[in-house]
Amino acid sequence: MKDIKKRIAFNKFWDYAFWTAGFFSTLVGLALLFTLMADLFMDGYPRLSYKFLTSFPSRFPEEAGILSAWVGTFLLMIVTALSAIPLGIAAGIYLEEYAKKNWLTDIIEINIANLAGVPSIIYGLLALGLFVYFFKFGESVLTGGLALALLILPMVIIATREAIRAIPNSIREASYALGSTKWQTVWWHIIPYSTGGILTGIIIGLSRAIGETAPIITVGALTFIAFLPSSPVSPEFPFVSFKWLLDPFTVMPIQIFNWVSRPQPEFHVNAAAAGIVLMAMTLLMNAVAIYIRHKYRKRIKW
Repeated sequence: MKDIKKRIAFNKFWDYAFWTAGFFSTLVGLALLFTLMADLFMDGYPRLSYKFLTSFPSRFPEEAGILSAWVGTFLLMIVTALSAIPLGIAAGIYLEEYAKKNWLTDIIEINIANLAGVPSIIYGLLALGLFVYFFKFGESVLTGGLALALLILPMVIIATREAIRAIPNSIREASYALGSTKWQTVWWHIIPYSTGGILTGIIIGLSRAIGETAPIITVGALTFIAFLPSSPVSPEFPFVSFKWLLDPFTVMPIQIFNWVSRPQPEFHVNAAAAGIVLMAMTLLMNAVAIYIRHKYRKRIKW
């Protein structure tokens, strides 16, 4: 009996020790993150203004803005999301629910896991050879968006598979017992219940994509651009234009890098202000995804 009590006390001690170590590790990480964000905010806040958001880059730091950069980032994220999310979710559903478990699917799973750890510059080189030289898309918004879609595609597939795998088999069996087909079970039960996990993977993937620089530079994003891509709205029927997909572009990370590399302190202040805007865009994008995830979970709960 005494040995059991000693063992329980010993386990409680180590449990408390690991809890303490984890708590302080988290606290240190949050403190460093808060310090960096506070420093960035104090440096860049004086430069934030409506003019800064609506002006093009300039040789004069007091006149420079990020209009072309944030518009390019926004359009790039649209192409990336529309390319990677449907394809990644469909691939995850097929591999988890429809594909036979054999040596071929094992090879596919191993390669998907390996692709998630490939450096981003490799995806840039792949996009350069495939989309720029082979498909002749040029150094355009479409090329940049597809390059980032390739980058986050393995993350979306893995997140989708893990979310589906977490659904209990009893839900599938109950659906089949009521006469549902495979697709009806997936559409009405598997996908709704796994939406939270899938959206978490999408959030992580898009958060990585919005800050990437290497693949975008590789496919020819401009470091200085004083015009916007073509408008997606056309005055003629069908009132929608896709010409902007083939226009040149720049993005926020490249604009920040361009300003940081200059010796003038005023450009460094501009870079800090652009960093604040980039963080705000990332947080807004994540907030939308989290809101959608919450709505799905609330609907399922009811």
